Amino acid sequence: MTALFSQVLLVLTLGLFHVVGPVPADLGVQNGSLSPCASPAHCARVDWTVADPQAALKSLVPVVAATPRTEIVEQGNGYLHATASSALFGFVDDLELYADSSRGVLQARSVSRLGDSDLGVNAGRLKALADQLRD
Repeated sequence: MTALFSQVLLVLTLGLFHVVGPVPADLGVQNGSLSPCASPAHCARVDWTVADPQAALKSLVPVVAATPRTEIVEQGNGYLHATASSALFGFVDDLELYADSSRGVLQARSVSRLGDSDLGVNAGRLKALADQLRD
């Protein structure tokens, strides 16, 4: 009985650390663009000039899907929204990609739901995706 109690206590304790936070209100394409970052301390936003934004987005879908602790939430019409959770505390970040064919760019945004600083995690996530575009 003690082992079962310990396992239940461990699961409950770890569950307390899963910090999701509210879904940002500014997700999605608005006026032909992803939202700007309110603060670079917990958000990263870039436009990658590419020959074919739709093809570039399509090439990143399996990369995003294969990323640990990342789940694609919405996909369609040149847009992708995924959530990524940190390994230890389960902090959730929102990743967005938008194929802007009219401007020849793939827009990318990654934003933390909670906290004042992401310690560069969101910028690192976008850099890793940019590296995949070059391969």
